[in-house]
Amino acid sequence: MSDIPLGVLDLIPIPSGSTAADALRDSIDLAQQAERLGYARYWVAEHHLNPGVAGTSPAVVLALTAAATSTIRLGSGAVQLGHRTALSTVEEFGLVDALHPGRLDLGLGRSGGRPPGEKTTVPTATPVVDGRAPNGLLIPPRFSFEHLLGSPRVALQRKLLLLPGAESQDYAEQIDDILALLAGTYRSPEGIEVHVVPGEGADVEVWVLGSSGGRSAEAAGARGLRFAANYHVSPATVLEAVEGYRSLFQPSEFLDKPYVSVSADVVVADDDATARELATGYGLWVRSIRTAEGAIEFPTPEEARAHVWSDADRALVQDRIDTQFVGSPARVADQLEQLQQATGADELLITTITHGHADRVRSYELLAEEWHRRG
Repeated sequence: MSDIPLGVLDLIPIPSGSTAADALRDSIDLAQQAERLGYARYWVAEHHLNPGVAGTSPAVVLALTAAATSTIRLGSGAVQLGHRTALSTVEEFGLVDALHPGRLDLGLGRSGGRPPGEKTTVPTATPVVDGRAPNGLLIPPRFSFEHLLGSPRVALQRKLLLLPGAESQDYAEQIDDILALLAGTYRSPEGIEVHVVPGEGADVEVWVLGSSGGRSAEAAGARGLRFAANYHVSPATVLEAVEGYRSLFQPSEFLDKPYVSVSADVVVADDDATARELATGYGLWVRSIRTAEGAIEFPTPEEARAHVWSDADRALVQDRIDTQFVGSPARVADQLEQLQQATGADELLITTITHGHADRVRSYELLAEEWHRRG
């Protein structure tokens, strides 16, 4: 499977007892290690008002990381367009590209300002029987995010991210503006042209990230852009996401056929028992996100075991725990092969969180060695 590239998605987690500065230093070190290990890409996510996540500005983190690396592609997974403008996005990535040309992936997402209540449900052609795809990949029941969209905390985040009275631009229109500004072909409805310096002509690879077969898949497919589907965020909808994108794909100047990356939560150790111990805090961490309290600092196994779980708690996180790939290098590589085969992914994007930084680096190291060995 070494012909299927592996990338890294870093949420820049803050372990309990640590600081945001520590997490950022660890993130840069992880990027350097990923480059050494032969990972194809290193992406950082954007999150806000999370006590346990330090990644609030992908462009800033990528600028710091680009200065500390030399060859690995760096990208956003994803810039949240809901509270940004096309111009500010192109300017930020244009600045980084000016000093580190040809290494940036501009991953775009709808979060961070999208009003609640927008639903998309696209049927999948792949049969899912008893929660399994035909090759056995687990496709859990759909998780409802309605309680998150209606959360006062989420509403406050939207208010703080947007200027007073501002409304998010239509997503597809915003993507078109970004592409036009990068290409130097932007014209206003009145016919006024503008040119972004730096930014215009930047050698930036544009991706769209999506968790369903809805607007993100449609926007990526219709424009012939690369698409990243999130098994690690919404495993129930990964098949509809990739199938929706492929069904809507139109060849473009960027691609002549669909190109898909699929993400997975992974913890690898020398043996299954050690990996399970390292992953102990994952459920409690996911719970903090899905209760809308914001991601907590990633707990130690001992801290996680001290939590008293209710049935409601378990139901809140079960799909994510069941679809996290945890174990020895061989076991996890088998599961990633299964994910790749079920989705037809051209690349896999690996996100790993452990309390200890050395354990996280070791997880990526063991996986890379096993993946390359299978080639």
